[in-house]
Amino acid sequence: MAVEVAESRKSALALLRRREFAAVVVDESMAECDPSAAEAIWAHAGLAIPLQLNFALAGSNRLIREIRAALHRREREQMLAQRAAASVFEMELKSTVAGLLLHSQLALSRSEASSPVAEKLRVVADLAGSLRRQLSPAGHAENGAAG
Repeated sequence: MAVEVAESRKSALALLRRREFAAVVVDESMAECDPSAAEAIWAHAGLAIPLQLNFALAGSNRLIREIRAALHRREREQMLAQRAAASVFEMELKSTVAGLLLHSQLALSRSEASSPVAEKLRVVADLAGSLRRQLSPAGHAENGAAG
């Protein structure tokens, strides 16, 4: 991982304008002596993990551990957020497919069996049923084995 060191607020802000960073580490003494500088840095940090550490008390090994721990936490948080979003999307999709299947089957039960509309409704019902099977846990396993 590349590390860039900024000697001042001005150089830190210039670096933050040029590119994105995974983490931004600010010395605690600088943040306490110049809170407006720290606030400006945090405001321009984007998606970088903000870390405020006491460089005088923490050795380089501790700084590395703190930064790695923060990066690992971010990775875990992102993975959990992705899983949650995928789960919500899957539930909404399943609900939509179930509604489509139900309404097409209800419409089929009320229409003439030989009408062109009934044939189209059968196709919609078949497609919705197929999609429902693919979204089921057993459908996932079947698709994985076939692919």
